[in-house]
Amino acid sequence: MKSFILKNTTSYHESLIKFLTEPEQAAEYLKVALEQYEEDGESEVFLLALRNVTEAQGGVTKLAEKTNLNRQNLYRTLSGKGNPTFQTLDTILHCLGFRLSIEPLREKHA
Repeated sequence: MKSFILKNTTSYHESLIKFLTEPEQAAEYLKVALEQYEEDGESEVFLLALRNVTEAQGGVTKLAEKTNLNRQNLYRTLSGKGNPTFQTLDTILHCLGFRLSIEPLREKHA
């Protein structure tokens, strides 16, 4: 039996990063990740989403230049164990073209 490799396929991650280059798609992606955080209190999903959007917009090095934040600290901040301050999160989001917003909680139906 011959084995073969599909040469014109892309990985899921590559497809996701390409998808996230569109601001509207990236905003929805971050919104869903933040909703997941609200449900389970685990920040890893939101930080992974933020890291993916950062990659789609040129990577951590480019973000470090735009934010004037240390690149190594940004890598640590965007890691699954990161714990960014409000100010750092706000700076990152603004440089990526987003902002934090507040909306009323939706009533949960039993």
